[in-house]
Amino acid sequence: MTSPRTAPLLIGVDGRSGAGKTTLAVELCTRLRQHRSVSLFHMEDIYPGWDGLAGGIERYVDTVLTPLSTGHAARWTTWDWVAGKDGPERGTAASEIVVIEGVGACSAAARELLDVTLWVEAADDDRKTRALARDGETYIPFWDSWAGQELKWLGQDPVPEHVELTVRNPACGTAVDDVVELLCQHPLAGSLMAPEQTQRESRAARFTAFACPESSDGTRPVDEEHLFSALFGGEHRAAWLDSSDAGLPGTTRNRFSIMASDEGRGLSAEHRDGTMHLRSGSVTARFRTPFFRWLSSAWRTQAAAPAPADYACEFQLGWLGWLGYELKRECGGSSVSTAGATVPDAALLFADRAVVLDHRKNVVWALELASADEDRHDDGERQSWPAAVARAVELARTPAEDEPSSSGFGTAPRFSARDSHESYLAKVRASQDEIREGNSYEICLTTALSAPAPGFDSWEAYRALRRRNPAPFASFLRFDGVTVASTSPERFLSIGSGGGMLAEPIKGTRRRAEDAVEDSALQEDLRSSLKDRAENIMIVDLLRNDLSHHAVPGSVAVSRLCAIESYATVHQMVSSIEARLAPGASRVEALTAAFPPGSMTGAPKISTMAILDVLEAAPRGVYSGVVGYFSLNGATDLSVVIRTLVASGSGEETRLSLGVGGAVTADSDPESEYQEIRAKAFGVLSTLGSDYPG
Repeated sequence: MTSPRTAPLLIGVDGRSGAGKTTLAVELCTRLRQHRSVSLFHMEDIYPGWDGLAGGIERYVDTVLTPLSTGHAARWTTWDWVAGKDGPERGTAASEIVVIEGVGACSAAARELLDVTLWVEAADDDRKTRALARDGETYIPFWDSWAGQELKWLGQDPVPEHVELTVRNPACGTAVDDVVELLCQHPLAGSLMAPEQTQRESRAARFTAFACPESSDGTRPVDEEHLFSALFGGEHRAAWLDSSDAGLPGTTRNRFSIMASDEGRGLSAEHRDGTMHLRSGSVTARFRTPFFRWLSSAWRTQAAAPAPADYACEFQLGWLGWLGYELKRECGGSSVSTAGATVPDAALLFADRAVVLDHRKNVVWALELASADEDRHDDGERQSWPAAVARAVELARTPAEDEPSSSGFGTAPRFSARDSHESYLAKVRASQDEIREGNSYEICLTTALSAPAPGFDSWEAYRALRRRNPAPFASFLRFDGVTVASTSPERFLSIGSGGGMLAEPIKGTRRRAEDAVEDSALQEDLRSSLKDRAENIMIVDLLRNDLSHHAVPGSVAVSRLCAIESYATVHQMVSSIEARLAPGASRVEALTAAFPPGSMTGAPKISTMAILDVLEAAPRGVYSGVVGYFSLNGATDLSVVIRTLVASGSGEETRLSLGVGGAVTADSDPESEYQEIRAKAFGVLSTLGSDYPG
């Protein structure tokens, strides 16, 4: 008796008649056969007649799927459509991949055995036209009765609600590319798709530089707002990692700004309550998988041609977006339900085109991945992206004369606080009780402000925020119905392509004063504060431990301790911890070991996060998470989401959220802690013309 072979990867391609699933399945098999053995099974070969949808699904599950799912070849009885009776027996080999297409391929009983499920959609009129054109007069008498069977079946088994991939079939030949793209990221299919991933990752990046010398009057050589608006203003998903304090006196820790969208490949990803939601062109997908597990497969170091010698930025295209605080559930923290939340736990776009501004050298770089069929493109097509950037740069050389429009805000938003003055003081005292009990050393207690803001213009708000409170890690992210406008001064973690790691936590804040003498006194008060130094040093120790898990032994060092940095509205105490990633260590695992930012949790991290779950009793969302990029060369640079306005919804349904918080220690004064969160909110609220509630 021979032992069964390893079970094949089973892919079901379902959809109503005429949706285009047969064509898509054939095209998919052609692509997959380039690197592995593939079998294709058509459901129409097994339906027992024009009234046989239900019977065909049953026969398919019993005689085709069941043996294939155990690694055995399937033997099944055909249907003779001319004679109207069963025909000869045929077989389907248990190849490495088996694709099954037809109405009912992903029915409830089948979904238990399939590895990948796919639904193809098309408009009703298009479906009927395609089906009758394919089958001619044979199908005409049976269209209505067969359509009725489909509706009855779907009424009992709503397949589209349960499949993993949905194809909104444009019938133009592009859908198969999008399906292959998302199969590469499927938790079960990913390993088999290694050849396609390698082929995709072998695409070389091209770099085109545009010099932008400073104007004679000392103004910035390119108006970044106009540049972003010209290139990405109309995109539903776009990102601007904005070193908005570049060029100002005494700055900056960030030399580069990055602008991008997902326009090229149309690839984006979101994570909600344990499920990845991906989009590639006409195909959407949902996989039940942890975010960081997905990231470890999606963010793979690409061995490509080196960047030009004068290109100093670590970003060389890849993923950009945010990772929200609630991903702590994958890093040792407890799970706080975000079901029904309008903001995803994480959102990333894949940029195969981008613009990088080198503020030190006054150069704008156009980055682009070479297309898979580069050889078939003429020179004019190859130059289209650099040409578009060149035109936008030329238009943006003139500084903008228009100031951000307050009319975009309408009436100043009226914020409400999750915690009143007294309830926040009570939570500070409760935090100190936990510290006295030995459950924590430092608790980074946060709260949130929210406001309805009908017709709010997030772009105008960000323009105003970046001018009023420039910062090295500011950012503007737009993902469909969510906008993140941040003026963060804090780097969470960077990992260079060569393995160098850097964390720069901030702990200790003073609001700035207009009077120079008073402002200097406030700065000195922060510098000499034993409490603030203790807060900062505790987080430094926490991050030293976080980085050490995946660092070369002995490489973790504190290169800067409790330094004072001054921004437009606050003074901050900042430290720097450096390390070197151990050879062969996973970059995602190094990130996971440090996430969420210790400066937003306290120490020790895991027990303190559990305390915060009880005290705050609400998800933080984007706030306290990170924003940044995951580059194809293995580099990442992520900032902490603070001083950040989040807008969700659109039009009359727009709502704003602003998170604020501070570190509580045993000797904290509750009233001082409350005044600190008011100081941290001031930069954003005052820009909007709003007051702290209460």
